[in-house]
Amino acid sequence: MSKNVLILPGDGIGPEIVAQAVRVLDHVNDAFSLNLTHESALVGGSAYDETGSPLPQETLDKAKAADAILLGAVGGPKWDGLDMSVRPEKGLLGLRSNLELFANYRPAILYPQLAEASSLKPEIVAGLDILIVRELTGGIYFGQPRGIRTLENGERQGYNTYVYSESEIRRIAHSAFEAARQRGKRVCSIDKSNVLEVTVLWKEIMEEVAKEYPDVELSHMLVDNAAMQLVKAPKQFDVMVTGNMFGDILSDAAAMLTGSIGMLPSASLNAKGQGMYEPCHGSAPDIAGQGVANPLATILSVAMMLRYSLNEKPAADAIEAAVSNVLDQGLRTGDIASEGCTTVGTQAMGDAVLAALSA
Repeated sequence: MSKNVLILPGDGIGPEIVAQAVRVLDHVNDAFSLNLTHESALVGGSAYDETGSPLPQETLDKAKAADAILLGAVGGPKWDGLDMSVRPEKGLLGLRSNLELFANYRPAILYPQLAEASSLKPEIVAGLDILIVRELTGGIYFGQPRGIRTLENGERQGYNTYVYSESEIRRIAHSAFEAARQRGKRVCSIDKSNVLEVTVLWKEIMEEVAKEYPDVELSHMLVDNAAMQLVKAPKQFDVMVTGNMFGDILSDAAAMLTGSIGMLPSASLNAKGQGMYEPCHGSAPDIAGQGVANPLATILSVAMMLRYSLNEKPAADAIEAAVSNVLDQGLRTGDIASEGCTTVGTQAMGDAVLAALSA
């Protein structure tokens, strides 16, 4: 039985980098006899331009029917003047909420070939391999009530509600522990339980779920300390699990330990294992159409898709090995270029990954 992948190129550099990732997907589909099919749809600013909506109903219907989704990027200054309800980012948020993509996997992996590109000393980051599991559909970003109000004295006040239910915490905990079982079998739960009651409950539920995974070690860390430790000694972590806001901040900090956000894929999964896969970087409109964008994060997102949603680990391993091979050859896009290496464009980098897969 075939499985279907929905391709959402999006905006900015999205179509360029996704095109290279689709070439890689087609190659492994043939080489490993995966029996995959794929189709494309509009999302984000390009969807708004065409239909008046950043998430057309046709796209949402295709997304719900797909086994996995590959997304490029959305947004750009072209659409900054739109009403908030139809901004390109609403397409992304709409997919997350409609598909209940509650578990965000953000790996921070430093390829040894790029150790010099990190802002930290090579001996601190060499061999870095962290997975941050971020709860994606709850917490302060979605809590109600929220808004801006005017008090009796005429002063304006902004307010948001930080709330998590037991079931939301429990399901992200299971995701983290299951992921740890495939890695180093260590989970560090990040909270702020010394001042926030919601994370007191978070910590309690993590302890309860840990009893179901006796083979996985659980530890806890306050978020401010975790931010410091990511810079001081990042290799102490295996899987980090945390709420939406803390995960948003920590995953971006961890991304830069690797030297370039252009190398990092991500996955957002629901309870059925259906996922949306995308590079961690944005739409980079300043270089769109120039053929210089780094497609490796999107290509590595295909590898994550094959591993987590399509259960095709050998094909995923082959893609990751091909990317490492290309870096061994000294090929670099501009964002990861260094002295003594050969700078190539988007198409040439895709060509190189395909050649490494063929070899």
